[in-house]
Amino acid sequence: MAPNNDHPGEQAAQQPIKLIGIRETPLSVDEVFRAVGDEAAGGTALFVGTVRNHDGGADVDELGYSCHPSAEAEMRRIAEKVVADFPVRALAAVHRVGDLRVGDLAVVVAVSCPHRGEAFEACRKLIDDLKHEVPIWKHQKFSDGTEEWVGAC
Repeated sequence: MAPNNDHPGEQAAQQPIKLIGIRETPLSVDEVFRAVGDEAAGGTALFVGTVRNHDGGADVDELGYSCHPSAEAEMRRIAEKVVADFPVRALAAVHRVGDLRVGDLAVVVAVSCPHRGEAFEACRKLIDDLKHEVPIWKHQKFSDGTEEWVGAC
């Protein structure tokens, strides 16, 4: 059966941004996934960013994230752009700040859309733009005693 773009389920939802947040506490994949549940969504794409044990050929022992006070507002701005560009039924994004360990969740984003392709594209756009535009900085401490700040902007 061909999609019927006149059906309300094929369109973006009226209020698709369900969850946006900067958190000092551990993130929950389940919370983000539940936030984007929608009966009209045939596809849900979820991205989970975790702290890895290396970067640029060096072993990472620990890291911390910090952000500008405008970070959450910038996340919302980016979410609004994704919602304007794709038929998003529901969208959620949370990012962690503070000290994290290897394996901890740093960011979780999810998007549900009427079809899988749209969900994949919207989720990719959301995480890529968050990473490049939101003022969140990562302070990495390496095993060799060196440190590095990595910024989103």
